Amino acid sequence: MSDLIHDPVLGLYRQVRAVLTQARARAWQAVNSEMVTCYWEVGRLMVEDEQRGEVRADYGKRIVRDLSARLTAEFGAGFDKSNLWNMRAFFLAYPKVDALRRELTWTHYRLLLRVEKPEARAFYEAEAVNARWSTRELERQMSSLLFERLALSRDKAGVMALATKGHEIQEPADLVKDPYVLEFTGLRQDEHFREKDLETALIDKLQRFLLELGKGFAFMARQQRITLDGRHFYIDLVFYNRLTRSFVLIDLKMGDLAHQDLGQMQMYVNYYQRELTGVDENPPIGIVLCADKSEAVVRYTLPEGNQQIFASRYKLYLPSEEELAAEILRERDLIALEAQLKGPEGGGG
Repeated sequence: MSDLIHDPVLGLYRQVRAVLTQARARAWQAVNSEMVTCYWEVGRLMVEDEQRGEVRADYGKRIVRDLSARLTAEFGAGFDKSNLWNMRAFFLAYPKVDALRRELTWTHYRLLLRVEKPEARAFYEAEAVNARWSTRELERQMSSLLFERLALSRDKAGVMALATKGHEIQEPADLVKDPYVLEFTGLRQDEHFREKDLETALIDKLQRFLLELGKGFAFMARQQRITLDGRHFYIDLVFYNRLTRSFVLIDLKMGDLAHQDLGQMQMYVNYYQRELTGVDENPPIGIVLCADKSEAVVRYTLPEGNQQIFASRYKLYLPSEEELAAEILRERDLIALEAQLKGPEGGGG
């Protein structure tokens, strides 16, 4: 109120500024949408011309070289040979202009063209729109093979649902990834550090950590103290997920996972469920983040049908695509082997 008294123009300025800012945003989106459509049209013309042209190996290269030189001379940057090849690939990957998403920029689409599997490309496209990923975040999620990590434990129908709808949260297991990629912390895999160091690094990079966790997370507390019979226990990180309407408790472990770690998390989850969870909320979810884990320890420590406690590994570096692909295949083989051991009736051998 005092600002308005001392500066009578301030209120009007704020209103005009809001109008101009919104108009600029709409104009930028309109220009971006037109640019994407324009590049699609260029790609279409190139493909149609190529189909009418001579069938020779050097035909496309020569045409693109000459076209690039002429367009650059008249319209400036943006029409170098690599970008023209991208426009051609753009049309081939998205043959229907109605399928283009106006929320995505040309840089988004150039990144998406790197993804060979159509179902993976469709997933990243949907997630980029739904989660409003910047081009930098899209590139990071692609590099960390997010689609493959999420698709690991899903059947064919589940993978196709990922591709068409993006990452939907329908049950607690949908919240959990394995592994989590935490390269943004700045900690090195080969250096000595404590759980407290990892916790502090995650809090310092909270926005990045929330993006890695996934959709719907809100930070609640760190080192949350609970007291039982005069003894104090501390939960490393507490979040709330608005999609599952449940608390998500995270405990950090430096070394290999032990059954005591899962037992401790079970105690935390039980406490939250009985003391802090509201009648209209769902049961809490516990995630133990560890450097490594034994699937057998997880399987024989947790009850069958468990939907509350999960163990996931973390990596402090962004693995190469080959490393992540090999790890995903290894995990898939383990899941298949476990299914075979259980047999068709779900029993053991």
